[in-house]
Amino acid sequence: MGSTTTAHVYWFHGFAGSGKSAISLEIAKIYAGSGRLLASYFFFRNAGDRSRMNRFAVTLASQLAAAVPSAASFIEAAIDTEPGLLTQGVSLTTQMERLVYHPFQAAVKRGLILTTLLKGPFLIVIDGLDECEDKQGIEEFITHMLDFFKKYPSIPLRVFIASRVEQHIHAHLKVDGVLLGNLDDYSPDEDIDAFLQASFQIAVKQDPVIQAYIHEHGNWPTMPDMGKLTRHIRGSFVLASTIFKFIVQPATEADPTTPMDRLPLTLEMNGLDDLYAQILARSQHLPHSREIISTIALLLRPLPIVGISTLLGIKAFEVIRVLLNLQAIIHVPGIDEEGDITLCHTSLRDFLTIKSRSGFFFVPPSFHLHLSYYCFSTIFNTPDGRAHDYGKQYFKAHRRTFSQLSEAGDFLSEIDQFKAGQPQLVDRLPYHAFLCSMLFNMLFLVKPQPLDDSLYLLTECTKQLALAAECSDCRIQLWLEKDIPYFIMTELTRTFQLTENAYKALQHDLQRTSTAIPASLPRILGQQAFSNRKEKEFVIAPLLLSGISIFTVRQIKSLRYESS
Repeated sequence: MGSTTTAHVYWFHGFAGSGKSAISLEIAKIYAGSGRLLASYFFFRNAGDRSRMNRFAVTLASQLAAAVPSAASFIEAAIDTEPGLLTQGVSLTTQMERLVYHPFQAAVKRGLILTTLLKGPFLIVIDGLDECEDKQGIEEFITHMLDFFKKYPSIPLRVFIASRVEQHIHAHLKVDGVLLGNLDDYSPDEDIDAFLQASFQIAVKQDPVIQAYIHEHGNWPTMPDMGKLTRHIRGSFVLASTIFKFIVQPATEADPTTPMDRLPLTLEMNGLDDLYAQILARSQHLPHSREIISTIALLLRPLPIVGISTLLGIKAFEVIRVLLNLQAIIHVPGIDEEGDITLCHTSLRDFLTIKSRSGFFFVPPSFHLHLSYYCFSTIFNTPDGRAHDYGKQYFKAHRRTFSQLSEAGDFLSEIDQFKAGQPQLVDRLPYHAFLCSMLFNMLFLVKPQPLDDSLYLLTECTKQLALAAECSDCRIQLWLEKDIPYFIMTELTRTFQLTENAYKALQHDLQRTSTAIPASLPRILGQQAFSNRKEKEFVIAPLLLSGISIFTVRQIKSLRYESS
């Protein structure tokens, strides 16, 4: 991708685990060493902003300003002229043009980077484009990028993109003017063999068990062992790395095997799936193992050990105990206050979230309900910190994901299962406030529920509201006064025809609530009061998803019932 080629874009594609990210990182290092790395961006699935295009252009602009200081003034001028450029309301194409392409062009035209350009063009490295969840944003970026290079063919800028072959990427990049590189056509056996040789040599120097074995039996691994491993790995760098980590990981009480025992075991495994299952089994007997692994798999932004433990309401040592057995597949920071827990490769998340592959270790979409609760309760239980910030930022996202993946019947079934699995949380404010909020939210989803389901949601929501109000917990003020403001962006008003039983249940629970809240927090309600008239319909018009918005007369217009 030097100055001798007319192509500005190089698309490097290959299957999962083939080493694309390692190559992207190495290319970025090479260009950074020559001062010609304009920017690099590595996408990661389910990693917040790193899985979407929201901050893509702004991040590239920030790196451009650092890599080419003479372009910084042009970026600042663009922002001064159009302050809204940094907001998400501006299109990606506009941001790329005003914050990246044009400032770089201006620096080139002024001759401000001539010395560096003598070495060749600048480069933007984009890795894992297939892991970006914003397909429309990807298509807009690619289309605009190719149009820009057609308009300015002499600009000394190249873009290196690495990804799997996904249809929405393939359709836009397999065009004239884009160089293609297929990693699937490359046989990396020699490189993998060299990696394994070097890695095992280091392990031998560090592990006294291996040293004792070699002293008694001779070289290990043997040349036949290495040949079998390389053939078994079949060109997958991620499989090579994971197998090596699995073989040399320390023994545990549950798995006292040595590296010499594990090497032949790996040869019997059918690729990554068997290997992942074998490694995960090392911790499946430990308390909270399933919750910890499921949380790490579905988090929208990585958290450190302390963040995970706070979110789940368990001790940090319990998280560490589970993860120490999984270091072959999960990166565990050395100090619990620093560094995030991350998957060593995104293929582990794919494995965990596809039932046909993971079986016992499957992480169902319904776990987003549990993550919603963890987020909700963390806001109540912790005044600050990474877990608190995560809860406030991502509660709605987990709640929305769960709701979108659940039909009405499934939603109610999952709620019932959640309640059955949390007996220790009964009579605790966050639990009842959470259930009330979830049920209230479900009432106003776009897809209407059958009458029986709607009445159940309505009566159960009111019941949970009463239970929350009756908790002796001063933190209810956070919920009632909208300090936890989860919006329902709708003007929808729902009308319910009540059965006699539903009416009596609603009347009973609303009476409990109207007694409990004024007794605890009279100043919240002021002069507002409930109608006690027996009328025909129950009408709700939601504004804010908080306790007081569910309770106050502004939202509960009237409660009526006429017996036949």
